[in-house]
Amino acid sequence: MRTSNDPPHVLDRREGPHGEVVLRRHSDRLEIIANGCFLMDTSDGRSERRLVDAALEALTGRTRPDVLIGGLGVGFSLAHAAADPRWGGITVVERESAIVEWHRDGPLSEISARALADPRTRIVETDLVAYVNETSDTYDALCLDIDNGPDWTVTEGNENLYGEAGLAGCARVLRPGGVLAVWSAQPSPEFEETLRNAGFQQVRTEEIPVARGVPDVVHLGIRPG
Repeated sequence: MRTSNDPPHVLDRREGPHGEVVLRRHSDRLEIIANGCFLMDTSDGRSERRLVDAALEALTGRTRPDVLIGGLGVGFSLAHAAADPRWGGITVVERESAIVEWHRDGPLSEISARALADPRTRIVETDLVAYVNETSDTYDALCLDIDNGPDWTVTEGNENLYGEAGLAGCARVLRPGGVLAVWSAQPSPEFEETLRNAGFQQVRTEEIPVARGVPDVVHLGIRPG
């Protein structure tokens, strides 16, 4: 039996177009490390699930809305969305093919297998920034969780996503009155102001308590109708 004192055990390591991505087991949890930066693990997941619920709650008067989830990660957001019959189509954009494979045929399938088998689910393997600027598809909600937050990006190129130009791309794929929900490992008043400057309305930040440290948060904004 592995304990919390045991060192992490690397299950897979891949070198891709965006750098190194690693899946490892540490005690009873699985962890994803991107370019040496801890991204997420399977120890909790309450804030990733809340990301999806907060977006749905902010949508009013819509039947079976469609959601775009930016980032597959360990699969908490996808699994939670697929477990809720109120959602219509569920599209996940993930640029790391290794992460998709770990869900389809690897250790992370224990979280996402049922969600991946759901006929509402679609996985798109591409970069989210490119997707929101190029796709003709639109959604009622965009749940964004590809970094540790607006102020703590995993790769340098992602910084642009959280500026006004990047948020314009997010608004582009949202239907009028659609919701943008952004997960972050820490609050960012500066990002709140950027959301407002980018034209989003009813901007607010919801805190989700965690076991240690500052709360995780979900930043929310509505695209004008």
